[in-house]
Amino acid sequence: MNKLLFVQASPRGTDSKSIEIADVYLKALQAGDPRLEIDRLDLWDTNLPAFDGDKAAAKLNVILGNDQNAIQQTAWDQIVGIANRFISADRYLFAVPMWNGGVPYRLKQYIDIIHQPGLLFGLKPETGYFGLLENKHATLVLTSGAFAPTSPSPAFGVDHHSTYLRAWLNQAGISAIDEVRFQPTLLTSDAAADLERAKQDAVRLAQGHV
Repeated sequence: MNKLLFVQASPRGTDSKSIEIADVYLKALQAGDPRLEIDRLDLWDTNLPAFDGDKAAAKLNVILGNDQNAIQQTAWDQIVGIANRFISADRYLFAVPMWNGGVPYRLKQYIDIIHQPGLLFGLKPETGYFGLLENKHATLVLTSGAFAPTSPSPAFGVDHHSTYLRAWLNQAGISAIDEVRFQPTLLTSDAAADLERAKQDAVRLAQGHV
């Protein structure tokens, strides 16, 4: 049975357009695959620990092959527990609004917790980073108020949003990535029509993923 992890990066709940579009995608996906297991992760309703000095030290110990002390081992075990939920999924759905050109800070915190050596990536001094997640797929639902890929940059914003997410997923070994965009949500003459087009795009994409 396939398992999908739905990562919700917006704090706006039912008012969030990225979550609204992602739910349309998910409904269409489930229609074609009723046995799909869904794991919803609301980052604003989840206890994410601070990536503090103990966790940073534990990460460095893993990279260098050093032993952990008791405090560092506890910190690392906490990281592994959170990361394993992500690793266990076969596919991913992200609902991500653009915040100040980038991603919401709760998503960045989540990524900083789970993106660890030996879990999501490895590092070879001779060749660099390599991903550890194989045969997985990600769908990004992206929204922004003013920015659009066709807008003049930087006057209407710069994309450290989709580019960051793609770079991170690639480093983790995930290269099969699709996008659904509702951009811009504010600087448009017909937001309702644009939203409907994004939902139709989401349905078509989901039907192709079954």
